[in-house]
Amino acid sequence: MQFAQEIQTDTAENPDADWWRGAVIYQIYPRSFQDSTGNGIGDLRGIVQRLPYIASLGVDAIWISPFFTSPMADFGYDIADFRDVDPVFGTLKDFDAVVEAAHALGLKVMIDLVFSHTSDQHSWFKQSRETEPNDKSNYYVWADAKPDGTPPNNWLSIFGGSAWQWESRRCQYFLHNFLTSQPDLNLHEPVVQTELLDIAKFWLERGVNGFRLDTINFYFADKNLRDNPALPPEQRNASIAPVVNPYNYQEHLYDKNQPETLGFLRQLRKLMDGYNAAAVGEVGDSQRGLEILGEYTAGDDLMQMCYAFELLSGDQPTADMLVGLFAKMDAVAGDGWACWAFSNHDVKRHVSRWSLGDPAARLFATLLMCLRGSACIYQGEELGLPEADVPFEDLQDPYGIEFWPKFKGRDGCRTPMVWEQSNQNGGFSSNPKTWLPVPSEHLAHAVSNALDDPDALLHHYRAAIGFRRANLVLSKGSMTDIQAQNNVFRFVRTHGKTNIFCAFNLGEAQAEIQLPSGSWQQIGQELDSVVLHHDGVVMLEPWQICLALKTD
Repeated sequence: MQFAQEIQTDTAENPDADWWRGAVIYQIYPRSFQDSTGNGIGDLRGIVQRLPYIASLGVDAIWISPFFTSPMADFGYDIADFRDVDPVFGTLKDFDAVVEAAHALGLKVMIDLVFSHTSDQHSWFKQSRETEPNDKSNYYVWADAKPDGTPPNNWLSIFGGSAWQWESRRCQYFLHNFLTSQPDLNLHEPVVQTELLDIAKFWLERGVNGFRLDTINFYFADKNLRDNPALPPEQRNASIAPVVNPYNYQEHLYDKNQPETLGFLRQLRKLMDGYNAAAVGEVGDSQRGLEILGEYTAGDDLMQMCYAFELLSGDQPTADMLVGLFAKMDAVAGDGWACWAFSNHDVKRHVSRWSLGDPAARLFATLLMCLRGSACIYQGEELGLPEADVPFEDLQDPYGIEFWPKFKGRDGCRTPMVWEQSNQNGGFSSNPKTWLPVPSEHLAHAVSNALDDPDALLHHYRAAIGFRRANLVLSKGSMTDIQAQNNVFRFVRTHGKTNIFCAFNLGEAQAEIQLPSGSWQQIGQELDSVVLHHDGVVMLEPWQICLALKTD
């Protein structure tokens, strides 16, 4: 069929080989989704309970943030056992129940794998740090001190300070790009790569359909441990680390983004292909994010998708900014595939970050579903949840505690999901005290309220996702004729003989636009798309959209 010829991934034997291309993925932060045990912390059984709600949104897959055995210094991103579930979340049997229930509802399951580092409580590190050589001695990045006892080089941790921590047993430093309790694995060792591939296989055998790969560009560090150069002040970008963090003072040439990463990703892709699985990689780089996205998703033997931080930044997108973004994508990642997101568990919720009113929130939801690429939405985004203001005494995030008060950390976007306004904890937990407080201002946004309110943002998200699923061109097609006109961002999506014109007024003033030549008909009425006139001239009100269909 024509589609198979264009994409070159579908086959008669495996007709769903590119399920990920254009998929909508719903991110679940399990600590904050649903507590089924009454201990104030969300868990896997809670996810099972709420899966019908997720399926009702029309999404294709779920991404579950880490639930593995962990001391929780970084709330699951510090893994002590990759092959087991932390008791706070349940058991492996509970995870199997998530997979079974999700698949029964037509949802793919993606899990968050952290391959750049482990917890210092992992058995590998406990062995590696010992004085006597053993088979785990080189599993982590170890280096001798300089002659004066200082760290091997100038590399910095994202969580602040040096990226090196002294270990008195070995009388050496170990590398940690994040917390000191998160030592970096040494993927230059083939045995470490084999271990990680075996972990991926373990979860694929349990039925997962893919992975979100945490900090994918941090897998390898420069073997020679060369110093990073200074970054000129005018080039500093706080999209990865807050502006108060000296991490932004360096150009990170050597502590990440190494060419050896591609070889490991090819091995991982080969493994995943045997299970029809897909991965989306998180590219953490303020200067080269799109370029790395392009490198890691080019061709058909690397990762299927990656996301950078351009749309997770603090700057509300303008038409000119988006045109520049996609021009750069075309230049450095034309053969790649992006997975776009406005919010996730690491950044301030976008309705607060960009100070969006309801019309703007609706427009951006529609825009996300019309862009070329795949899309992630973060739990509560569909309810319009604003960022929570968590008092210092209730903070859990070590990042926020370290940089308070200039940077309040990530707890404000991680507060529990709200299901019922009448419940003191929004239906999240029966425990009077939850791991993070449920903001009182979130209760009015509860799912129960939204379901009863035909004008709620939730219904718009459902309609936008449904619109994407109903129009193959939006998930699989090309994106051309990208322009900015009077703060209107406009483009055409094309697949085969089908064309959809998309225009978004990203401002507070009326804007007049002219449709491309041809016979266009209005679509997207359920998304409040403007009515078309015969002359092809369209007047867009502030935060209004235009969607039009043409079949060649």
